[in-house]
Amino acid sequence: MQTVNIHNAKTNFSKLVGAAAGGEDIIIAKAGKPTAMLVPMEPARLTRTFGRLKGKLHIANDFDAPLPDDILASFEGR
Repeated sequence: MQTVNIHNAKTNFSKLVGAAAGGEDIIIAKAGKPTAMLVPMEPARLTRTFGRLKGKLHIANDFDAPLPDDILASFEGR
């Protein structure tokens, strides 16, 4: 754990953020008295709820049917 004064923290903020991202806790002091702490953040957890969109989406029965020739020709640049 590292303690720095506010002036040093402002001057070296990028380095301190890098150190915190690397897992180090940094205490920021004002007049020698600890006032704040810079700590690494926990990675955000993605919560996935299966079936969340049930009833909100519709996929046509012919979704994977071949494209009509004129539309296919447009995609192929003909």
